[in-house]
Amino acid sequence: MPKVLMYSTGVCPYCMMAERLLSQRGVTEIEKVRVDLEAGRREEMMSRTGRRTVPQIFIGETHVGGFDDLSALDRAGGLVPLLAGESA
Repeated sequence: MPKVLMYSTGVCPYCMMAERLLSQRGVTEIEKVRVDLEAGRREEMMSRTGRRTVPQIFIGETHVGGFDDLSALDRAGGLVPLLAGESA
């Protein structure tokens, strides 16, 4: 399974919903980058994604986007194959 990385904050309900969805799809480990605690990490996230909001989710090298993007990918049947390491 590819590494899952999520830029998040401590009080973000969408981050919690994203974690729940990923866990329902078998993800047991999420590398969390807290942009509210680590100075400079929000700028890193913005330069990598072009977005300012959290969560921003990467599965392997693929930028999935935020919770709405993750949920849409799941509904379209693309999340499980991506988590299995198959190309999106």
